[in-house]
Amino acid sequence: MASSPSPTSAPRVAVLTVSYGSRAVLTGFFASLRTAASIPVLTVVADNKPDGESSVADLALAEGADYVPLSTNPGYGGAVNAIAAPLPPTVEWVLISNPDVTLAAGSIDQLVRTGDSDERIGAVGPRVLTSEGTVYPSARAVPSLRTGVGHALFVGIWPSNPWTRRYRDEQTQTPTSRDTGWLSGSCLLVRRSVFDQLDGFDDGYFMYFEDVDLGYRIGKAGFRNVYEPAAVVTHTGAHATNSDSARMIQAHHDSARRFLNRKYARRVLWPIRASLSLGLRARSWLVRRRLDH
Repeated sequence: MASSPSPTSAPRVAVLTVSYGSRAVLTGFFASLRTAASIPVLTVVADNKPDGESSVADLALAEGADYVPLSTNPGYGGAVNAIAAPLPPTVEWVLISNPDVTLAAGSIDQLVRTGDSDERIGAVGPRVLTSEGTVYPSARAVPSLRTGVGHALFVGIWPSNPWTRRYRDEQTQTPTSRDTGWLSGSCLLVRRSVFDQLDGFDDGYFMYFEDVDLGYRIGKAGFRNVYEPAAVVTHTGAHATNSDSARMIQAHHDSARRFLNRKYARRVLWPIRASLSLGLRARSWLVRRRLDH
């Protein structure tokens, strides 16, 4: 059963995370929340893999978080949508985060300060570090046919290719706040009114590219996506997906194809869409075949 926050004490910031067998990493996530914000936050955990023997529910409730078990697995974006919809009306900002993220002290405060500085800001993303301490390119350009296809086709054999550099937006390494095309869904703060206006994530993306699509639609709606490196988080990696690499590669290519096909949906562009689909299917097959050997 999910607990219900008191309407009189509901904070203006909600932290939403999605568990899929994530008990081991949630301990660190919850511990980091204690110093990430000086203001009260409402924390909600969606469980895409509820298990009668799992202690995710007990851990969430012990930390004062709401726990919402989902009867089916709607994917990352679908789960976030499910727990965002019933948030109290006092919530103005929604921090969406993977459970294998730890937030530095004051990071939520900094993200909110940046968001509050301009009503045109729709989303704010922190500097994301890997477990080795290197900066992950979490603020990127919106994929175009050129950069998206070039990155997808050549990143595995030519990592420094110009399309990948442009797509990953090397300015992420620059420690200054700036506008960007989209922000990594591993951890980002979204203005609640903008999230609602856009109907949240497109849950047609089961996984991957739901954050690209959201950032693209935020920009199309006239709002800003802002990278704020003064706020720092550490993302340890995709613990829930690394056991099935071939399946995840297929999902990534399917989502990339969906995004580019929807972005370039005009009838006159159908030959490009067909070529793109064929290329991505071929690369997916080659990568999965290499993994099988």
